[in-house]
Amino acid sequence: MKLGSTQARLQHLDEAAQFIIEVSKDYSFLTFSGEMGVGKTTLIKALVAALGSNDLVTSPTFSLVNEYALEGSKREMVYHFDFYRIDNLEEVYDIGYEAYFYSDQYCFIEWPDKIASLLPEHYVEIQISRDVLDENNREITIFKH
Repeated sequence: MKLGSTQARLQHLDEAAQFIIEVSKDYSFLTFSGEMGVGKTTLIKALVAALGSNDLVTSPTFSLVNEYALEGSKREMVYHFDFYRIDNLEEVYDIGYEAYFYSDQYCFIEWPDKIASLLPEHYVEIQISRDVLDENNREITIFKH
């Protein structure tokens, strides 16, 4: 089910992050899809800040998961995963993904197609695509599963 969509430019990411938080307020598990370099990590940075973290958000490409503490939120943590470089699901099992995925904390997943069989039953999918007419604009579409 489509929850909504929005357009975003870099200078308006805070507004896009607030929109995503509002339409997905009943969910803690969000996936982020889009081609390489479309801005998945940049959007996650804006979301983590909007949720109340002062932590430095970086891509967990090589570590697979980064953790960010939240202040003033009903949840205490954001677990940010990047599965782009995994070769098989054993790598995901080895980091103990269940403890993260089923912790009731926020889980933000980049490259969810690499772990499709491990995704929970209910989650929010965020698709990011470039605007063909404006390289600096992104279309963000949000679906509920």
